[in-house]
Amino acid sequence: MFVFNPEHRLLFNSIFFLEFFLVFYTIYVLSAKHDHFRKWYLIAFSLYFYYLAGGDTIAINLFGFHFSLNYFILLVICAVVTHLLANKMYYAEKRSTQKSLLTLIIAGNLLMLAYFKYTNFFIQNLNALFHGDFALHNIILPIGISFFVFEAISYAVDLYRKQMKPAGSLLDFCFYITFFPKLVAGPIIRAKDFLPQMKNKLHLSKEDASAAIFLILIGLIKKAVISDYISTNFVDRVFDSPMSYTAFENLMSVYGYTLQIYCDFSGYSDMAIGLSLLMGFHIPPNFLTPYKSQSITEFWRRWHISLSSWLRDYLYISLGGNRKGKIRTYINLFLTMLIGGLWHGASWKFVIWGGLHGAILGVERFFKQFIKVPDNRFSRIICILFTFHFVAFCWIFFRADSFESAGKVISNIGKLTFAPNEWLAILEGYKNVFILLVIGYIMHFLPEKLVNSIKAGFNNTPLIVKAAIAGLIFWTIFATASSGPQPFIYFQF
Repeated sequence: MFVFNPEHRLLFNSIFFLEFFLVFYTIYVLSAKHDHFRKWYLIAFSLYFYYLAGGDTIAINLFGFHFSLNYFILLVICAVVTHLLANKMYYAEKRSTQKSLLTLIIAGNLLMLAYFKYTNFFIQNLNALFHGDFALHNIILPIGISFFVFEAISYAVDLYRKQMKPAGSLLDFCFYITFFPKLVAGPIIRAKDFLPQMKNKLHLSKEDASAAIFLILIGLIKKAVISDYISTNFVDRVFDSPMSYTAFENLMSVYGYTLQIYCDFSGYSDMAIGLSLLMGFHIPPNFLTPYKSQSITEFWRRWHISLSSWLRDYLYISLGGNRKGKIRTYINLFLTMLIGGLWHGASWKFVIWGGLHGAILGVERFFKQFIKVPDNRFSRIICILFTFHFVAFCWIFFRADSFESAGKVISNIGKLTFAPNEWLAILEGYKNVFILLVIGYIMHFLPEKLVNSIKAGFNNTPLIVKAAIAGLIFWTIFATASSGPQPFIYFQF
């Protein structure tokens, strides 16, 4: 029996975190020349951050023994066991021994993930299939488990493939796994990209500092201003009771959620990348304006890049990729996205979401052999619109509480009629929501050259102006907040 009593969560979009980080960062900078202390200090801080982000302890009753643990113990166990077994695997002389140890590492991490994430899903489906009455377990999903498990697996696979050398020490590997900016919601960073940076001395240039602050501020705008406001004041209300709202409101809630989930997750990624940059670590972008994509294939090159590239390199290629014929390629694409959907949550609605994306990826790959889309502005706009609306349709299954709820949203939208007066009344009633929707989509679709110019302009502004901009953004966050800081959507994964 598991009992969970969370106190509060430490979120990037809270003032508490800002105060927390400033104290941490001051000591981090002062200890930059003492490499060993810096590692211990960051690991300790990351574990404490994980504790505050995820809640307090779990009480476990196992074979009559009662004891309490915090979920960060799982993180430590994952790091220590993965490092020891991966080291042994790398230096093993026999390929069969290496393969056995790799299997053990992958199986151990996936079993841990499966227990916490899929036990009740398995029991529910078992009961449904065989009319059973097995009781569900009160299991709380440890925050960020999907992310650090995938990082541990990629580390072991890269060692097995001889694409990198092992971490210099257990301390180095724990530093990598527990690194707090990406710990609870990604991006999923490869050890071969991160570990070499640990050898670099902390040297924060003016350009890096400006870029980091810009990313953090943009992330805050996306999350705390746009995403949270349209979520609490419109999207959540409609999706919680779709039949209580008009067809137009249901349609707008889908467009709203499409923007909300992008701003929420890319906002977190921006902040994580910015914080990492302040600490001397360069992490590549996790989102590249995905709604500008002209196909679903392109969308997955722009959306949650660290996950899509992980699925490609460690699942799709392992299944055979495109090396075993056309039919097998389509099957591998579909299975990869199906499993990617299940990774997002223990529910059939996530499987359907992944399956829809997998199916369209196969369709695109098939027709690409016979149809060449003209490369002109009109065709690009049409492709972007089709891609955007397919993605938005799929988000209905991702957001809805159940298939029944998703069906209600879809059927309600299907009743949409041309009623401009009714639409104007709704737009007026939710004026602030729709203003933020327009601002959010404009921000997303700004030309890349203009965005780069804005970044360059911010970099060239005096420090006092940067401070004034930051102050204005924090004031806006307080002015638009209808409640306390909202958890990030991807915390649940």
